[in-house]
Amino acid sequence: MSMNRREFLKTTAAAAAASAVGISIPSEAKAAAENTQAGWQWDKAVCRFCGTGCGIMVAVKDDKIVAVKGDPESPVNRGINCIKGYFNAKIMYGADRLTQPLLRMNDKGEFDKNGKFRPVSWKRAFDEMEKQFKKYYNELGPTGVAVFGSGQYTIQEGYAAVKLVKAGWRSNNIDPNARHCMASAVVGFYQTFGIDEPAGCYDDIEITDTVFVWGANMAEMHPILWSRVSDAKLNNPDKYFIVNLSTYRNRCSNLADMEIIFRPNTDLAIMNYLGREILKRNAVNWDFVKKHTIFATGHADIGYGMRNPNSPHVTDKERDTVAKQVAKVVTEEEAVALSPIGKWKAGDEMQMTHTAGKKPFWHWQISFDDFKKAVEPYTLDYVAKVAKGDPDESLESFKKKLVKLADLYCDPNRKALSFWTMGFNQHVRGSWINELVYMVHLLLGKQSQPGSGAFSLTGQPSACGTAREVGTFAHRLPADMLVGNPKHRKITEKMWKIPEGTLNPKVGSHFLKIMRDIEDGKIKWAWVHVNNPWQNTANANHWIKAARTMDNFIVVNEAYPGVSARVADLILPVSMIYEKWGAYGNAERRTQHWKQQVTPPGEAMPDLWTIMEFSKRFKLKEVWKEWPQAKLPSVLDKAKAMGYDPEMTLFDVLFNRPEYRKNFPWPDPIAKNPQTGKMHKNTEAGGDGRTIIGSDGKEWKGYGFFVHKALWEEYRKFGLGHAHDLADFDTYHKVRGLRWPVVNGKETKWRFNAEYDPYARKYAKPGEKFAFYGPLLKALKRGDLKGPKTKQKYSLKNKAKIFWRPFMVHPEDPKYDTKGYNFWLCTGRVLEHWHSGTMTMRVPELYRAMPEALCYMNPKDAKELGLKRFDLVVVESRRGKVKARVETRGRNKPPRGLVYVPWFDEKVLINKVCLDATCPLSKETDYKKAAVKVYKA
Repeated sequence: MSMNRREFLKTTAAAAAASAVGISIPSEAKAAAENTQAGWQWDKAVCRFCGTGCGIMVAVKDDKIVAVKGDPESPVNRGINCIKGYFNAKIMYGADRLTQPLLRMNDKGEFDKNGKFRPVSWKRAFDEMEKQFKKYYNELGPTGVAVFGSGQYTIQEGYAAVKLVKAGWRSNNIDPNARHCMASAVVGFYQTFGIDEPAGCYDDIEITDTVFVWGANMAEMHPILWSRVSDAKLNNPDKYFIVNLSTYRNRCSNLADMEIIFRPNTDLAIMNYLGREILKRNAVNWDFVKKHTIFATGHADIGYGMRNPNSPHVTDKERDTVAKQVAKVVTEEEAVALSPIGKWKAGDEMQMTHTAGKKPFWHWQISFDDFKKAVEPYTLDYVAKVAKGDPDESLESFKKKLVKLADLYCDPNRKALSFWTMGFNQHVRGSWINELVYMVHLLLGKQSQPGSGAFSLTGQPSACGTAREVGTFAHRLPADMLVGNPKHRKITEKMWKIPEGTLNPKVGSHFLKIMRDIEDGKIKWAWVHVNNPWQNTANANHWIKAARTMDNFIVVNEAYPGVSARVADLILPVSMIYEKWGAYGNAERRTQHWKQQVTPPGEAMPDLWTIMEFSKRFKLKEVWKEWPQAKLPSVLDKAKAMGYDPEMTLFDVLFNRPEYRKNFPWPDPIAKNPQTGKMHKNTEAGGDGRTIIGSDGKEWKGYGFFVHKALWEEYRKFGLGHAHDLADFDTYHKVRGLRWPVVNGKETKWRFNAEYDPYARKYAKPGEKFAFYGPLLKALKRGDLKGPKTKQKYSLKNKAKIFWRPFMVHPEDPKYDTKGYNFWLCTGRVLEHWHSGTMTMRVPELYRAMPEALCYMNPKDAKELGLKRFDLVVVESRRGKVKARVETRGRNKPPRGLVYVPWFDEKVLINKVCLDATCPLSKETDYKKAAVKVYKA
């Protein structure tokens, strides 16, 4: 059988795909595939994209990845991948891959912020980085520096970054891009359950018979999970029912039995309607509710997470919207929604009195009667009128759908599985809507049971494992601990073997606030890891200008010259996913590890290496001294008492510990490939065969111990015995991931349920099935809908909270706009591209499939504006404008009055247009709603 290389590869791919789905293939094709794969070394790994956590198999030959296929042993994806998954390897081999450090310099070889990028050695790069850091650190103190972290960090990278920033620099100014995608879900979990992350797992998809998709285009954003939903539907078409709730028609609509298109922000009203219907129909699971829940509410006047309108950085155009951060006029719609509080009427000015500090988080216990009173105004007539999102749909049709929605949730013979992603989370009331979906499930008792539960899907590959579990947020420490909690700080300091009092008790700046602090001159040194903040942050014009024109120094770890790299003053070339060891945690609490498969190109080095190498540049006496501006005492005397010398470096104390070297030698047998027995490389531990001149000017030969294993084994101690239990390092390299808590070697599928969760069994009362054992925020004052009435706090141990939160109009709703911004703008992703497109736009096949971001528009709107398909239009907001081509027949079909523009294309940098309003609790930006004008370019 004779064939060329291309045919060989096609045959191999076909054979792999056929094998995954159990199809037999001709013996000739099988033989050809086997011949092609001669000399290939296969190993398991994890997909680089999204939070699904698909397992993949990676083939290496001659130190290059030559093939990728779905891992048939992975319980997540069962051998199949989405289109991005199949191109995991190609993202590493773009023609413009960065392979040398680049510093802006003048012709004299000096750093110059206005200079051109020129190649420098690693030592020169770190020398300048250190010089600039110490200048601003000594001027402003620990709060004057920041790190943009990532939900795409490996777990070890994130853990090392948290140690360096929080224990070393005594700053809490580290926040991940997961703030942009999962922070509202985090607050919803904390507020409701007292512990983070979903109670269920992907097995729910096959067990349930009713799927509700809220603001989550799973068909494009989580395609493997949608394939499982599709399979379940096709296997049981009469029983399995799917509802797609969205602000525009998308690919999930094709499979859904019912589609509900609602007006942006009115999901809050729909949830309250469901709450009312559950009571009206007597569908409450009273046994569950009385034993395991209480009712709660909080303040409504919490603002929108925007700048103060008096800020000198707010432009005149922006001030119309930003003024609502301080006060807004209550609309007739809101007057009805807020009537249970009895405080505001239509036309009243609502002063935003609960915007500062912890005030947006304040909540208290209320009675069931108060809750009943709160949802009473959300009648079918009112909610249908408020929420109908398609002007061309009749009110009666929309009402019927709402009734059917309630029928499905309330049916005692149906399970209920609610999925959501950015439609809930990127929301000015993102934390509230997360709380309200739990309200529905808890009232019904359809929570923490196989096939029933509210399930937040993660956006990034390790937004759970690294951002949340590790604690790379400005307010967190590992295993759900908080920097503001003295007990948590003490536990962390003991674990890290640092002096008591080292950790800063004040919460740091969240992602958007870091940008605002740079613009305000409060932060002057920032380091970007696995992230593209100057493309992914709303109102981008402000932040790009501040980075490029103000007195500051920006360092960006990058693999490609994206927007943020071009904004930077120093670029450090870094290894990509399979060029290093690592681990991710996915949306179902599944932790998965992989080995380094290939050598990084040029002088690129792992992010973990850059973090540890930079830690060598700081002596204890420089960072653990007194910082009056941050109100931090010196801990040097305590450090001496622990045996530390002030001349020691942070590297010595945080990373080069004697127990690391003793207990985790390199090489390690776990590094052997299970197929060939060959040892996998480890750039950090033992070098990788390249001649790299390191940060000290000497040839890099490795740390001499298994860094990743040492960090993992230290990190996992935080969760042991605290319902965040993780398995040991070696175990993860032998299995296809485990869902935590992992107790006695067994994973947990359904948390809080004593049949499946060992912690629920431990805490549940005798004979009871559930225990909502999360410890955070589990003591509340009592009151009514207007406020707390007691000073005493009452324990809610082992109980979840059923919240009431009102519907409120978005601060930039076009319905109330008087300046001509008459379209809603919604942003998001497309199937073919990942986030800012920095990687996927360099894959030829993905680029050809979707070469540019389009402006999806309703054909009737296009006709009214005199536009034709693919005409170039301007999309303009109060903050900026971009040009894009109109698409009226695409996969996304907006109703009249709404346009959708994805954000993967830096040439259509839509975040110049987006509003930087955030949920006041989660600080997550609302990318889904902004008022814009659209006109022909």
